[in-house]
Amino acid sequence: MFQSTKQKNQIILYIVRSNLHRKLTDLCFELEKSGENMSTLDATRAELALAILFLNKAEARDKICRAIQYGSKYLSNGEPGTAQNVDKTTSLARKVFRLFKFVNDLHALISPTPQGTPFPIVALGKSKNALMSTFLFLDQFVWLQRTGIYKNKEGAELIGKVSLYCWMAGSTCTSLIEVAELGRLSASMKKIEKKLNNTDKYQNEEYLLKLKKANDRTLALVKAVMDLGVAAGLLQLAPNKLTPRVVGGLGFLSSLISCYQLLPSPPKTKTP
Repeated sequence: MFQSTKQKNQIILYIVRSNLHRKLTDLCFELEKSGENMSTLDATRAELALAILFLNKAEARDKICRAIQYGSKYLSNGEPGTAQNVDKTTSLARKVFRLFKFVNDLHALISPTPQGTPFPIVALGKSKNALMSTFLFLDQFVWLQRTGIYKNKEGAELIGKVSLYCWMAGSTCTSLIEVAELGRLSASMKKIEKKLNNTDKYQNEEYLLKLKKANDRTLALVKAVMDLGVAAGLLQLAPNKLTPRVVGGLGFLSSLISCYQLLPSPPKTKTP
């Protein structure tokens, strides 16, 4: 039995979303299976289906807004004008997307880690979750001040700085985690190479899976380093080097990487 009507509605919403994702994925598969016989209309339907899967994610919409925000910061270079106005308004709008988002990292903080994970990586992961959850929680007070609900401007500025330091520290933890995981993947890939001897390693499924994970980890490391630079720039820790244009460029590229990471996976070929 369900405890409340709210819980019933949440389960129904989850089922509806799951069915939508499955139907769109099946549509992409059927259109892909038709191959060369696929018409222009069918190709458009397939592309729109993938776009719907992508845009249905709140995180994806947030990252698109983030790209607009930091792209505008790059164009404005801190100078007053239309680009700076777009930067400020988009920044405020994005904070609405992040309301109560700190719960995600809070849940990850108290969740068990996969067995076999080395303790240093576990400690870094939990530290990252705690720092990012604190950043997102404190960032809500910045939004409250900018909307006029929270009146203490000096207090909000101090909270904003603390939240940015948490983000910078969390990005540092993420960078260290990715470096450690890349080291583990490299070691396991070398073991596979030794087992294969002179066999083509690119024909081995296990090796290709490890290689894909390594590429994903490398991309995540690049993004984390960029986010670290953005946080340092917003805190004005190196104003001569991390100018508004540099911060905007780093944030824009980091946002594009985030959008790429959120793209739906291509449909897998179904065996008869």
